[in-house]
Amino acid sequence: MAKTAFRTTNAPQPAGPYSQGIEAKGFFYTAGFGPQDSATGNVADSVADQTRQVLRNIQAVLAERGLTMDDCVKTTVHLADLADFTEFNGAYAEFFAEPYPVRTTVGSQLANILVEIDVVAVLPDDK
Repeated sequence: MAKTAFRTTNAPQPAGPYSQGIEAKGFFYTAGFGPQDSATGNVADSVADQTRQVLRNIQAVLAERGLTMDDCVKTTVHLADLADFTEFNGAYAEFFAEPYPVRTTVGSQLANILVEIDVVAVLPDDK
């Protein structure tokens, strides 16, 4: 199977042996991104601000392949505390339009962050 890795300096760099994004068989998959600002390494305090930064990180990787959030068909979200769902969901909704991607949201033990997200995008025929 052919697969192509994509990397950008506009999102946090991998902390291990994984790619920021991979294209394979008509899909684009991202790594799970946390809320670190790629320029400063800073992490916001609120789950809403962390969600926005995570999704900006994802946008940066998608852009390397010429994709946008509109190309996303699936997201997986890890929240450190499911009680933060309403605040997370409000920020998340700022980045997607209907039809929304399908989504799985789970509570996870995260290392000093409140949210992590990965996406699957479809490569449009013209891209």
